[in-house]
Amino acid sequence: MIQVLRKLVTFDEFVARYPDNTGKRYELHDGVIVEMSQPTGEHEEIIVFLVQKFILEYSRISLPYGIPKTVLVKPLESESAYSPDVLILNLPNLVNEPLWKKESTVSQAESIPLAVEVVSSNWRDDYLKKAADYEAVGIPEYWIVDYAALGGRRFIGNPKQPTVSLYTLIEGEYQVSQFQGSDRIVSPTLRELNLTAEQIFQAGRYPVEP
Repeated sequence: MIQVLRKLVTFDEFVARYPDNTGKRYELHDGVIVEMSQPTGEHEEIIVFLVQKFILEYSRISLPYGIPKTVLVKPLESESAYSPDVLILNLPNLVNEPLWKKESTVSQAESIPLAVEVVSSNWRDDYLKKAADYEAVGIPEYWIVDYAALGGRRFIGNPKQPTVSLYTLIEGEYQVSQFQGSDRIVSPTLRELNLTAEQIFQAGRYPVEP
């Protein structure tokens, strides 16, 4: 479960105090500090798999991208700061990010080609709050990887099945495409990415492919 510490703080207070020296992970949701629970092994294996696949693909086509270890995404109009499970950065644009050098924080859509959240017990945040805020930032591509079919039926259907929901920004609004089973993921950012939904889900059950 996620534990919420209810005292409201500003973004500046948040980055000054967190992360602390305990190694715990936090996000800021509209002024509320949210302590993120320890993820499952399956959750982390999927992240490892996606990072591996993304790096291979954007390196193959010589895109100036990188995947950081710890970066915050801050919507400009709110006291929020998120730490996506996977975040691809457009490295040349970081010079334009005012919070980058001191706080490793990005707020500009030009810096964030693609963000991924791998669903855990806080699935409502991924489908509702983060989708809305990532849309407001203008992130062009957002994946929700619901490998355990935890999300509500209104998001992944009935009966619920493991689903990758891919949100693409079109005229300022997200349009969602969904992928299950042997469906090939169609990524606007990595157009030639050869990856199916089931390959992602299997990464959390078996050793990652070489």
